[in-house]
Amino acid sequence: MRKTIAIDMDNVIVDIETNWINFYEKEFGVKINKKDLLGKPEDEAFPDAVAARSLLYKPGFFRNAPVMPGAIEALTELAQDFEIYIVSAAMEFPNSLAEKYDWLAEHCPFISWRNIIFCGDKSVIATDFLIDDHLKNLDFCKGTPVLFTAGHNINVTRHQRVNNWTEAVAFIKGSVAVEELA
Repeated sequence: MRKTIAIDMDNVIVDIETNWINFYEKEFGVKINKKDLLGKPEDEAFPDAVAARSLLYKPGFFRNAPVMPGAIEALTELAQDFEIYIVSAAMEFPNSLAEKYDWLAEHCPFISWRNIIFCGDKSVIATDFLIDDHLKNLDFCKGTPVLFTAGHNINVTRHQRVNNWTEAVAFIKGSVAVEELA
């Protein structure tokens, strides 16, 4: 039986940080440097947290976000040996459900609709690995939690950290190889 990997969307395969910075500048005329986001809760890293959060409700916010570097290639590679599930908390923001589905259809057509899980609480997910950028999801992971680096979690020391998709693939494959040797 193939090992399973649950993979978050925002800040893991979708570059929400860059998208948020771009939306904020377009909407409010203020350019934010990505370095200004380091170590701060996502919306609080912007000069006006309420204004920043309002962008998450704008049509197109989730649909038009860029792909994280190396994400599609990594998912394609991992899908050869693992059962991949895309797991995203898509219930909080009304537009995100359809927009995230459409984003996946465009960028990850090799992921079956059967392997897409939109939920409100990821603690119900029981895969061998969970790659996510939020502790609120990783702390309850039933398998091996993998923290994907994002500006807001840069100071977190819990869980195995990966900084990019090259490291993520190496960690997952290395973990399984070690397990098979044991």
